[in-house]
Amino acid sequence: MPRSRRIVVIAPDSFKGSLAAPDVCAAIGRGITRAWPDAELRARPMADGGEGTLDAVLAAVGQAGTRRVARVAGAHGSTVDAGFGMLADGVAVVEVAQAVGITDAAAMAIPVVERDTSGVGQLLSTLLDSGARRIMIGLGGSSTNDGGAGLLAALGLRLLDASGHPVRPTPTGLAALARIDATALDARIGQVEITIMSDVNNALTGARGATAIFGPQKGVAPAQVAPIDATLARFASLAEAALGRRAADNPGAGAAGGLGFALQLLGGEFRSGAEVVAGLIGLDAALDDAVWAITGEGRSDAQTLLRKAPFVVAERARAHDVPISLLSGAIDATALTELNAAFDGCFALPAGPTTLDACIDGAALLLADRAEAMARLFSAQS
Repeated sequence: MPRSRRIVVIAPDSFKGSLAAPDVCAAIGRGITRAWPDAELRARPMADGGEGTLDAVLAAVGQAGTRRVARVAGAHGSTVDAGFGMLADGVAVVEVAQAVGITDAAAMAIPVVERDTSGVGQLLSTLLDSGARRIMIGLGGSSTNDGGAGLLAALGLRLLDASGHPVRPTPTGLAALARIDATALDARIGQVEITIMSDVNNALTGARGATAIFGPQKGVAPAQVAPIDATLARFASLAEAALGRRAADNPGAGAAGGLGFALQLLGGEFRSGAEVVAGLIGLDAALDDAVWAITGEGRSDAQTLLRKAPFVVAERARAHDVPISLLSGAIDATALTELNAAFDGCFALPAGPTTLDACIDGAALLLADRAEAMARLFSAQS
């Protein structure tokens, strides 16, 4: 197919706090169409396994996927409606933030040491009941820091104190943990192919572990880091012995407050979330005969280059010899040299002095205007 047909692939991540990835695609598309009325736009909303992954995948696959809802326990214990996706090929797509998201005000209102991931385990149990045998689970945006104890308990793992009484799967409850009994663990979980999607490669504990690095944003106070970390280390040691597998030191074990540990302990394969999503949405096929691709995110900085969604899109575009531009809400000037090496032009939204709130509120209009200007510049250089 000739490249003269102005086919443009639009593959941004969400602009967190402002627009979901499908809405970012739509806004950019409006701007391009103003400059190129005859352009064929291929929207491929991206995600990296965190919040927004489910919406991005379902938007990209269209009728090949359906959104469903399960009633499960939230991080605070009360029931929440957790969305998940079922794709035409039988793959289930789960986003842990749907059950234990950090945006859940009710969960964030209680101490982090009282939150747990039982709802994620309940969601997996629902999928097992439905006959799912392939599950892709996106980690990120969680409010929990329980090492995945709640998930494992919901699947049948028994957490016991020195007297043989059950303990709650929260950091507070785990402080009294003395023994773990895995005999009642749901055997069906071993027959399922689990793919863990995340862009976090931290181990479970230690100076670069879940509690030390990600705990503070969930409410862990500085004085709590060491005791919670020690509690998780003991829990992990007992869980590994009970299940006969090591996982605490694996890359990604510290993702989502330790859910990465629990899922790898169950045999899950840890992969780059953006890479998995790119495959699910057919990004390579969309790029085959494109003349241009645009990606972006809320804020781009040096972390973007650590295989976050825009960087993965850039890699795929270069492999197809397609020019790739970055259009983000903001760009860290100190990382611009490195970003310019990865993208064919880096653009941010503000056209002049403004406030963050104004950019967030007006993101759709700003994106359309900036995309139109980029398309006109692209034409002038072609």
